[in-house]
Amino acid sequence: MSKTYEVVIVGAGFSGMAAAIKLKEAGIDDFVILERKGEVGGVWRDNTYPGVAVDVPSFTYSYAFEPNPRWSRTFAPGNELLDYAKHCADKYDLRRHLRLHSEVRSARFDESEHRWTLELAAGGSVSGRYLISAHGPLVTPQKPSIPGLDDFHGHVIYTMEWDHDHALKGKRVAVIGTGASGLQVIPAIAPEVGSLTVFQRTPIWVLPKVDPPLNGIASGLLAHVPGAAAAARLTTSAATEALVLSFIYNKQIPFATKSLERLCRAHLRASVRDPELRRKLTPSYAFGCKRPSFSNTYFTTFRRDNVELVTDGIERITPTGIRTVDGAEREIDTLVLATGFKLLDVPYDLHGVDGETLMQLWDRDHKQSYQGVTVHGFPNLFLSPGAFGLAGPSLFATFELCHGHALRVIKESRKRGSTRVEISKAAQDPWMAKMRARVGHTIFKNPSCAGSNSYYIDQHGDSAVLRPTSTINAWLAQRRFSFDDYRFEQPCHHVTADDLEEVS
Repeated sequence: MSKTYEVVIVGAGFSGMAAAIKLKEAGIDDFVILERKGEVGGVWRDNTYPGVAVDVPSFTYSYAFEPNPRWSRTFAPGNELLDYAKHCADKYDLRRHLRLHSEVRSARFDESEHRWTLELAAGGSVSGRYLISAHGPLVTPQKPSIPGLDDFHGHVIYTMEWDHDHALKGKRVAVIGTGASGLQVIPAIAPEVGSLTVFQRTPIWVLPKVDPPLNGIASGLLAHVPGAAAAARLTTSAATEALVLSFIYNKQIPFATKSLERLCRAHLRASVRDPELRRKLTPSYAFGCKRPSFSNTYFTTFRRDNVELVTDGIERITPTGIRTVDGAEREIDTLVLATGFKLLDVPYDLHGVDGETLMQLWDRDHKQSYQGVTVHGFPNLFLSPGAFGLAGPSLFATFELCHGHALRVIKESRKRGSTRVEISKAAQDPWMAKMRARVGHTIFKNPSCAGSNSYYIDQHGDSAVLRPTSTINAWLAQRRFSFDDYRFEQPCHHVTADDLEEVS
């Protein structure tokens, strides 16, 4: 029989690596990391489109235990995030746990053996007592449902899968999507292409970007002055947290949202003089309904002679271009799809004890979890993150919360000699009720969000992505939840020496 690991981690992005590092710190070395691609880095390995950069200050968008004094800018470009991921994998000795090119097709829990078995797309399987699914919240591209897309004769590029071999110089290029990825790629390619047509369904709130370069003096201070890196992280984290809370709790502090809207409008006025163009670029929904972003070049790009902003709806994509509902057709050579991701999508069939997958459960009964980490009916499983799991000023704060929760449960399970642990429905339901009640006091339930087309709001009308609490609240909850909320079970079969070794 093939080896059964104590823990299987799916994904070698920053979440999966954080889980691995925390396991090693706790003395748990019997784990494997399954990664579908040939390198670590996750979203920063996959997204290499022109202009890609982090949209949270880099001091905050990094591990608290591994500060990086070598960022070139406050908002680091994507290649530096990938280099940082590789550095962490090497420094924390994670590569010996890695199984690259190991895409997971499905996972099932064996009730008789109390373990997960994961089937791989390339064949074979991997088994583990506990499963940490760190596949990432931004892993599945959102393919637009536009008639004719498959019939287009030109070149199609998804921002997540950028084709660097396809030259854009002098080409007639169209971009569909004006979210975070579009906001970065549009200014980056505009000077190179022959013409650029941007198809906008919903405008985005854009804040000015305070992004000074970090020169040798600044890097030296961060690297060598005690406490400098921690102070920088504290400052940017506090500012980011305040920004997030200001729009999440719009009903409680509407003046904060209005202040941010005024800042965005002033930024737009300073960048675009044409009142009609400004009108098209101004959102009709409240700040925060969709994810806002930062840019000093996005608005000014539309002043270029070779750039056109189209706000008429798309009727269909033709073999040679795009036709809008007004009957106009614009011929293009290259189509760039910056249409975002399916948020919180699980990219493999994750089956619960009754055979239903997690996505089927969520599609039918709405997204649900306990503390954003575990789900009733899915024993020995920890999500990073699950429903209502995103908390804090960056994803790194979320990863710390999720893996701290998972590690507490795994260590308690080991202590009890348990091989099966599952959150009880009696604990999950009240927690979910509390989260849904709190969402009712956030901007996502405000009529001002109508027409925002926000990926924070799913097909059920739920806003089950962001945890509607402060980071401190989430941090305390993850450290104080009662183990009575979980049901711990002993092995139900004859205990072997291998079993005892696994839980020792």
